[in-house]
Amino acid sequence: MFDPKTIAELKCYVYLLVDPVSKTPFYVGKGTGNRVFNHLRNAKDGKTGTEKLTEIQYILEQNLEVDHVIVRHGLNDKVAFNIEAALIDTFKYIPSFKTFVRGNIQGGVNSIEKGLMNAEEIVRKYNAEPLDSIPKECVIININSSYKRASGEDRLYQATKQIWKMADPRKSVLKYALSEYRGQIVEVFQIERWYPKQRGYNPGTKKYGQTYQGYGFDGQVAPDNIRNKYINKSIAHKKKHGASNPITLNL
Repeated sequence: MFDPKTIAELKCYVYLLVDPVSKTPFYVGKGTGNRVFNHLRNAKDGKTGTEKLTEIQYILEQNLEVDHVIVRHGLNDKVAFNIEAALIDTFKYIPSFKTFVRGNIQGGVNSIEKGLMNAEEIVRKYNAEPLDSIPKECVIININSSYKRASGEDRLYQATKQIWKMADPRKSVLKYALSEYRGQIVEVFQIERWYPKQRGYNPGTKKYGQTYQGYGFDGQVAPDNIRNKYINKSIAHKKKHGASNPITLNL
């Protein structure tokens, strides 16, 4: 544990949890105070449910100790978040390094807006061509709110797939879901099946406490010949100010 003088000097920091045998990291995090040691305490207390805790408990069973590495310190929150996100995105991008962040269940903060992209993708992002129409087989789903709540390595998919208030789509011609984030298409999913699911109204609404039947889908990232038609295209010019429905069936 860090002493008070060390904590004062550390301020906000970015850290790695490292396997003591292979000397490879399995988790990237940011924090203040003794945050870096909280995971070890939780594992010793018997908490479960994440790969990070499973990894720590396995190390402890070998009568070993997790290595705690401070990558950068003396930071403010914003800088620490950016360093954490850059490390996670980079490790996930390099196939042989993916195990380095097996304990991180989601990408870093702002990964969807400013995360790792190749040169062509970054040019397309800031020179987004307008998308003026979509075929009847496509639906655009705005994920501004759902992306913040989603978790898991497939966070973008989870944010797009459910649960939406719409007419029963199971007999429709919809084949592709276009994930729209802040006016830009950030991913395209091929829909394999739709399913119904009850969903509660959001807190603060008149019907809070009641439920309605919404719909979600199971699917996968669309083939490149479909995906490339829409990815990084902009619909900002088509969005009506104040529009609240996250589902768009035509432009």
